[in-house]
Amino acid sequence: MDKQKAALAIIEKALPLVPFEGWTQQTLGKAAIAAGYKKTDAIRVFPGGAIDAVDAFLRHSDESMAETLATYHLDTMKIRERITAAIRIKLEAFAPHREALRKAIAMQSVPFHCHRALKSLYHSVDAMWYAIGDTSTDFNFYTKRLTLAGVYSTTLLYWLEDKSAGYENTWAFLDRRIGDVMTIEKTKHKFRSWYNQKFA
Repeated sequence: MDKQKAALAIIEKALPLVPFEGWTQQTLGKAAIAAGYKKTDAIRVFPGGAIDAVDAFLRHSDESMAETLATYHLDTMKIRERITAAIRIKLEAFAPHREALRKAIAMQSVPFHCHRALKSLYHSVDAMWYAIGDTSTDFNFYTKRLTLAGVYSTTLLYWLEDKSAGYENTWAFLDRRIGDVMTIEKTKHKFRSWYNQKFA
């Protein structure tokens, strides 16, 4: 059995069930059967239980985002446009499964699993930076990911509660958040230039 293929197939069948039954072993068992596998195959694919399925679901969304973003003409886009596109792609792909995502986040938020939430968040922002062509290896590597983690996580939580048509309020919120970050970066750049002129 190809475990990666089976994992994606089981998750696909589980997503419509999760809003009503949650991310549980029982849900995964039903999804495995619906995907053409045995109920016990869900345990083989996700030995850690439903939380493993949640991790796989979120990681797959990062891979899908990167694949979609690769079809964009990134060389013609500014950095803020690339970041905006990456976040929008992820959220728009989540749209059909918003309740399943909400339950996934709730599950990761349990103290026992909070380390998985941080790991998933880091993986997402890291995947975004790589997808938009970032090649930094110095201190900026970490500051960029920390900054984007703040933008993405707050936008994600806003989106989960957004009832506006086409999520227009979320996109406006995202633009403001990225605008705030760009303003901070410009201020930092001006300060570094002033400091170098005065004390270098």
